[in-house]
Amino acid sequence: MNGGKTLVDEVQVNLKNDNTGDIVTVYIDVYDSSLSIKWLKALNHLLKNNYHLEKNYCFFGFADSPRDGPLIIKEINKSIDYINNNPGIDYYIDDHYTMENSMQEGPVGDGLSGGKIIHEHYNKLHRYFEELQGTAGTGGQLSKHFLSADEETKWHIRQLNLLCHEFESWALSKRKQQYLPEWQRPSQLTCWMNAPRFKLDEEDYELFGIDTLNRSLGGVYVGVNKAVGKHHWEVFQDEGKEYGRSVGELTTIAMRPQSQAAGDFDIEWANNPGNYEWFQQELGEFKEWLIANGFDPDDKSLTIGHPKVGQVNLEKSFGTEDYKIIWDILGKHLNIDSIKTSEQYIEYPYNWSDKDYMRQQIENAHPTINGNITMKTDKSIIEEQAEFLVELSSKAKAKEPEQQTVDINALKEDINKVFEKYGV
Repeated sequence: MNGGKTLVDEVQVNLKNDNTGDIVTVYIDVYDSSLSIKWLKALNHLLKNNYHLEKNYCFFGFADSPRDGPLIIKEINKSIDYINNNPGIDYYIDDHYTMENSMQEGPVGDGLSGGKIIHEHYNKLHRYFEELQGTAGTGGQLSKHFLSADEETKWHIRQLNLLCHEFESWALSKRKQQYLPEWQRPSQLTCWMNAPRFKLDEEDYELFGIDTLNRSLGGVYVGVNKAVGKHHWEVFQDEGKEYGRSVGELTTIAMRPQSQAAGDFDIEWANNPGNYEWFQQELGEFKEWLIANGFDPDDKSLTIGHPKVGQVNLEKSFGTEDYKIIWDILGKHLNIDSIKTSEQYIEYPYNWSDKDYMRQQIENAHPTINGNITMKTDKSIIEEQAEFLVELSSKAKAKEPEQQTVDINALKEDINKVFEKYGV
């Protein structure tokens, strides 16, 4: 199942059926690579320190999930209303989302437009988010709107981004379900709020490339693109292919390479389209779009694609490699109950459907200096994140302390300066 690759660990993810309490264990073989090892360290840090697992941003593209299109749209409008009722942030969204202005009407089928998402409306939703929050990450700057918002408003601002991507994924699978069910796109985004980030090194770029846009069933991919924005493939899909736009004509203002990563990870539960002519044609169009906009498709520093760090052992997890059986099992177990590595184990006894889930996220989230959700302060966690950065730094791994070139006290001071700058 691992293709003869050297393994460094096995991660076990327990998925729960909330109706019956039944548990299915997903076994992940972690590959041995520079990025895999950094990712595994980051994952263990998240488990050890009990970061909040985002259960309202987890199982994507499951067409019959309780988190379906109408529910997601309801949540979008709820967040828009909350933002509009807070005049102190000086931003108003004159928009309202419905199923009718989110998906095209008409017959569904190959070559037909019925059921397709209206990308322009969701590009606008993402633009609202970009303007409200600003750009986080290296070189980014939070917007005046975000800095003046209270914690609840920050939470709703962030939801615009999460719900936008969640609806797009659901809509694609719902349409495919009707005429090409084998090409639904279920996936699992395992993300923690305010997970500490680490910078991708040049040696990590080797795991990127246009060919890695082909994701295998059960493939495990490191959580990248932690700076707010969209990468080149997303922009091509949303605006280049759909509306023929060049880089200078984009609605989004945040196209950027994937410069940072975290302990988050994605599991691809969809079938791999890589060898099919229609997907190869789409990749060809993407390469042409890149060249026309001044990018080199072979430049791995663009960090296009999905760096693979492991693979689900399908036989061990499900007793089969048949995607139909696997999807049926997964569709009944859409709640991460616990995660275990060789070093850490943690249970997650909460769910997105809890009535107080927003309050849970705000109160339990680790603080952030990049606008992920809250601006709460806890100096011990500031130090914890600084220590995490040092741990991942290859320069800090020298055997003798005097040989270390990363000063943890300087890192703590820098982080404190950022908090002081924003008055938190």
